[in-house]
This record gives sequence, C-alpha cells and structure tokens, in this order.
Amino acid sequence: MNDITTPGSSTQPRWLNESEQRAWRAFLRMQTQLTARLGRDLQAESDLSLADYEVLVHLTDLDGGRRRILELARELNWEKSRMSHHLARMAKRGLIAREECPADGRGAFIVITPEGQAAIEAAAPRHVDTVRRLVFDALSADQVAALATVSERILAQLDGPDPCDS
Repeated sequence: MNDITTPGSSTQPRWLNESEQRAWRAFLRMQTQLTARLGRDLQAESDLSLADYEVLVHLTDLDGGRRRILELARELNWEKSRMSHHLARMAKRGLIAREECPADGRGAFIVITPEGQAAIEAAAPRHVDTVRRLVFDALSADQVAALATVSERILAQLDGPDPCDS
C-alpha cells in the first residue's frame, strides 16, 4: 500500500483497521441505498422528490411556513445555485412561492403554498411508514438509541471547525 500523506506532513496516515473499514463501507452502502430507496418510493407515492420533501419539511417547521432563502440553503447544506434552481422548479409546480422582504429589498422569503402544504400532508404519512419499515422496524430500542448517539456525535464533529477553512 502506498503511503499517502497530507502535503507538508511527514507522519504516516492513520489507515482504517479492518473493523473500521467494514463499518465505513457498510455505512456508505447503507446511506446510498437508503437515500435512493426513499427517493424512489417518495417519488412514486407522492410525485415529490426527496429534495422537494426536505424543502417542504423545513418550511412547515415554522409557523407561517416561510424562511429566508439563504437560511434554508444553510439548513439544507445546499449551494446557493442548487437552492435557486430547485426553488424555481418547485415554484413552477405551485409548491412554494417567493415573497420579497419588505424590510430588506435584496432579501426574499420562500413560502409554502396551499398546494405545497397539501402535498407534504399527503406524502408525510407514507414517507414515515417507509422510514419505519426500512430503518426502525429492523432495530431494537437499544440500537435506535445507539444510532441517535452515533449520529449526534458525528454531527457535533462536523459542526466543529473545518481544517480546510484554515
């Protein structure tokens, strides 16, 4: 195996051991397959993409069903261009609308429409049933707790400083 090190670094890389590599590869496969399956099932059952669903969920989390565009992009961890293009497609379908912000001429809000509200209300029960069937029905209560703990620890690590930003 070649020694791959960070430029300017003379230390050996910390390769994954067999157990870590097995866990990592299983996680990647699970994430890819689960995301694809959830997306296919959601599209077939509701005519919403997983991205549409994510946007609508974030809009329904607040009273008034509205968020600033950049705030929504941050929450979804999407690039500004992806957010703009996706919101334009959703607006054409009548799921969301753009409202100018009276206090800030440059800013705008994305607002869920009655059609978007109806779409998420129709999709949510089936989507939750799919999540339950594919994930939670396969786990014990202890495994669900462990999944939450592991996910929260990794998210805390991701929320920390990014070494690429230095």
